Amino acid sequence: MARVKKAAVLGSGVMGAAIAGHLANVGVPTYLLDIVPRDLTEQEKAKGLTLNDKVVRNRLAQAGKDRLLKEKPAPLFTREAAGLIQVGNMEDDFDKLGGVDWIIEVVVENLKIKQDLFARLEKVWKPGTIVSSNTSGISINKMVEGRSEEFKKHFLGTHFFNPPRYMKLLEMIPNRSTDPAILTEMKAFAEEVLGKGVVFCKDTPNFIANRIGTYGLQITLPVMEELGLGPDEVDAVTGRAMGRPKSATFRTLDLVGLDTFVHVADNVRENVSDPAEKEAFVVSPLMKKLVDNKWLGEKSGQGFYKKVKTEKGKEILALDPKTLEYRPRKKLKARSLDQAKRAKTLPEQLQALVYADDAAGKLAWQITKKVLIYSANRLEEIADDIVSVDQAMKWGFNWELGPFEMWDAIGVEKSVARMREEGETIPKLVEDLLASGQKTFYKTEQGKRYSFFVGGKYGEVAEHEKEISLGRLKEQGKLIKGNKGASLIDIGDDIACLEFHSPKQAIGADIISMINTAVKEVDANYRGLVIGNQAPNFCVGANLMLMLMEAQDHNWPELDLMVRQFQKAMGSLRYLNRPVVAAPFGMALGGGVEVCLPADRIQASAELYMGLVEVGVGLIPGGGGNKEMLLRWTEGIDPADRVALQPLVNHVFMTIGQAKVSTSAQEARKYKFLRSCDGITANQDHLIYDAKQVALGLAKAGYQAPQPRQIPVVGETGYNVLKLGAYGMLKSGYISEHDYKIACKLAYVLSGGEVPEGTPVSEQYLLDLEREAFLSLAGEPKTQARMQYMLAKGKPLRN
Repeated sequence: MARVKKAAVLGSGVMGAAIAGHLANVGVPTYLLDIVPRDLTEQEKAKGLTLNDKVVRNRLAQAGKDRLLKEKPAPLFTREAAGLIQVGNMEDDFDKLGGVDWIIEVVVENLKIKQDLFARLEKVWKPGTIVSSNTSGISINKMVEGRSEEFKKHFLGTHFFNPPRYMKLLEMIPNRSTDPAILTEMKAFAEEVLGKGVVFCKDTPNFIANRIGTYGLQITLPVMEELGLGPDEVDAVTGRAMGRPKSATFRTLDLVGLDTFVHVADNVRENVSDPAEKEAFVVSPLMKKLVDNKWLGEKSGQGFYKKVKTEKGKEILALDPKTLEYRPRKKLKARSLDQAKRAKTLPEQLQALVYADDAAGKLAWQITKKVLIYSANRLEEIADDIVSVDQAMKWGFNWELGPFEMWDAIGVEKSVARMREEGETIPKLVEDLLASGQKTFYKTEQGKRYSFFVGGKYGEVAEHEKEISLGRLKEQGKLIKGNKGASLIDIGDDIACLEFHSPKQAIGADIISMINTAVKEVDANYRGLVIGNQAPNFCVGANLMLMLMEAQDHNWPELDLMVRQFQKAMGSLRYLNRPVVAAPFGMALGGGVEVCLPADRIQASAELYMGLVEVGVGLIPGGGGNKEMLLRWTEGIDPADRVALQPLVNHVFMTIGQAKVSTSAQEARKYKFLRSCDGITANQDHLIYDAKQVALGLAKAGYQAPQPRQIPVVGETGYNVLKLGAYGMLKSGYISEHDYKIACKLAYVLSGGEVPEGTPVSEQYLLDLEREAFLSLAGEPKTQARMQYMLAKGKPLRN
C-alpha cells in the first residue's frame, strides 16, 4: 500500500478544497495551493494590504479552507481536522511539492493549463512522488504529453466524486505508461485509508460513471416531453421506485448545476466519433433555454424546481416544460407505482414498473431500455468488465443496482424479446450471453459470484479479502440460529456475528431473544462475538410503535418486562466470558447506542451518526444508556473527589438531555460514545472484518470479562445542580415545560437519586432508577404525542 504521509492539492475550488479536507479527515497533512490573486479586494484595500502580503497571496486557498468549516453536509469529520491543511500559493510554495508523497491537480478543466502546470511541476518533482489529476473528462494521456517517462510512470487520473467525504466512488485512470505497481498501491490506499470504492477506467471521455450517468439524464428529457410529463412526475418514477436516489433525475440536475451538466455532456459529444452517440449528447433546447436564463438549479435559486415563500411557509414549485412557468408540484398517479411500492424485492419492484402499460411504466421502460443498451454497447470502450460499470454506477450515482445487475433483475430474455419487437439492435455482448444458453450476467455457484465477460465466458468476481458478506455466508449454510428479527452467523475463525434484520433494525422481542441465544451459544462454542449488519443503518432504536401501543393500553407490566429484558440482555453482553465487539455505522440511535456501550470494544465506521436521542420522543434511555455513559465519563475518578465528579456528570446530562448526535466516528469520541481504545474503519465494506480481527485479538490476549463495579454519584446535591441548570433553560425559553419534566427525570437518574454526594451505588441500582423514570415518562400524554408524531412524520415534536 502506498505510504502517503503528506499530500498536496493544487487548486482550492469546491472539489480541491473538499479533497484536501478528506485527506485531513484521515490524518494526512496536506498543502492546499492556488494561484496568486491579480487584484486586491475592497476589504484588502481598506486594510492597506498589497499584492505582496502573504494573506493576499494565499487568499484563494484560505477561502477554500474556510469554506470547509461552513459547508453542509460537513466535508470534515471534525472542525479540528482543518488544522492538518496548510494553505499557500503556487508561486511562493511550489518548491514544497518536492516534499510530499502525493500531488493531486484540481485546477480548471483546460488541457493547456494542465499541461503547463505539469511541465512546471516536473522541475520540482521528487522521483517516486505520485501525481494525479482529478479531471472529470480531459484525456489523462494528453495531459502528460512531453513529460519524462519516469514522471508518466507515476502519473494517473484520480477522479473523486462530489462531495469526496460522502461519495464512495474513486475512478482511477492510468495513462499508457503508468506503473501497474503504482495502481495497485494507490488502490489499496484509497480503499483502506480513504474509504473509497475504486474502479479502474479507460482513458475515454468522462470515464465510466459520468459517461453512463450523463447519457441516462440526457435521454430522460425527450421521453418526458414525449409523454407530456413534468420534472416532478418524472422524479416520482426515476427515484426510489427504480432503485435510485430520492433526488431522482431533475432534483439531481438542480443539485449538480445545469451549466455543469451541459459542460459534461458537451465534453462527451466533442470527443466521441460515433454520429449516433454525438447526437445523443446534444443538449436539449429546454436545457439550453434554462442555462441561457441563468436558471442553473440550486446555486441560482431555480432550475427545474424553485423554492418560494408562501403563507404556509416554504414551498417547492416545479417547472412546466411547455410554458417555462413554475407551478405546484403534482403527484403522478399510476397503478404501477403503487404495485412497485408493495413489492418485496427490488427485482419485483422494477418488473412491476418497467412492464406496466401506464405513464410511469412507459417512462421507466424507455429510460431503462436505452441505458441498458448504451451500457452494453460502450462496455469494451470504457471498462474491462461489467463489474466495473455496475460498481461505478452504484458508488458514483447511488444506484442500488448497476446496469447489468438491473438487466438481470428485469429478466434478460424477456426484456430483449421486447426490445427486438420495438426494433432495437441488441448489443453483441447480450447476444453472446443468450447464445451461450445463459440467462443472467451474474450467477452464484457454491457461494462464489461469477460475471459474464466479453468473449462469452464467466469469470469469478474478485472480492477484497476484507469484504465479508453476511448474506453470502447465510447462503453457504453458516447460519447458527435465527428468527424474524436477528440472526447469529458463523463468520469464521470461531467468531460469531449477531445480525439485526428487523425493519430498520429496530429492537424488539425477537432481537432481545436472539441476543440471549447468542450469549449462550458464543459462551459455549465460540471465541468471540461481533454485533453488526449490512443494512442501510446499524440500528435506529427500539420498536417505538410497540412501546406506544403498550403505553396507550396502560399495559405497564408488559412494558416494564420489556425494559427489564432489554436491560438484562445488555448486562449479559457486558459480562459475557468472551469478547464482544460492536460494529456500528450509519445511524446508531437510542437503543442502537445502548447495544454498543456494553461491548468490550467498538469498531465503528468513519461515517457514524451516534446518539442517545430518546428525549426527542419524550423519554430517557431505558436500556442502560444512562448507566453506561456514567461509567465512561467517571472511569478512574476518585469517589471522594466531588469537585471533579460534578462536571463529568454535567457532560453526560447535556449529551443525553440535548440528544447530541455525532456527525462522524471521530466526533463520537468527543461524547465518549467511542473511547480511545475503540477503532474506526474508513471503508464500511471492511467493517465486519475489522471487528472480527479485534475480537480475535482480544481472545488471543487471554480475554477476561469485566466485573460489576460501584459507581460514585453526585447524589441529591448534584441533582439540584442539574435541575437548576434545566430550570434556567426553561425560563430562557430554550426548552418547554415537558422538556423540563424529562430533564428532571434524567437528572434524578444520573445523580443517583436521594443519596449523599459521593455515594458509590451498584449498576443495578442505577438501572432500576432508569427503568422507573422511563416507564413514568411513557405514561405522560405529551410523551405519547411525541412518539406518535415521530412515527407519523419521522421528526421530533416540540410540545
